[in-house]
Amino acid sequence: MAISVQIRDNVARISMSGRFDFQVHREFKEAYTPLIDNAAVREIEVEMSRVDYLDSSALGMLMLLNERAKGVSKSISLLNTSGVVSQVLEVANFSRIFNIRNAS
Repeated sequence: MAISVQIRDNVARISMSGRFDFQVHREFKEAYTPLIDNAAVREIEVEMSRVDYLDSSALGMLMLLNERAKGVSKSISLLNTSGVVSQVLEVANFSRIFNIRNAS
């Protein structure tokens, strides 16, 4: 999995591609931790258009990100989910927890 981070104004975007599973837990945490700690960042977007697989550990990582973000009053959005990823998020009722939207 490839993970990159971009910050524009007060919005940070974590872009991922490939398999989102337990193998990338350290890399994912290393990507979001500085964003949680950055007072200028008010929203974190997780760009998922190029994620082709996620498992229950990925769902747990997203939940942990959400809990940490809420603890410092930041919002989380999941962007551009499709296919199997959308189905897994739907079954897990993640739309009740996250703002899931299509955006550029």
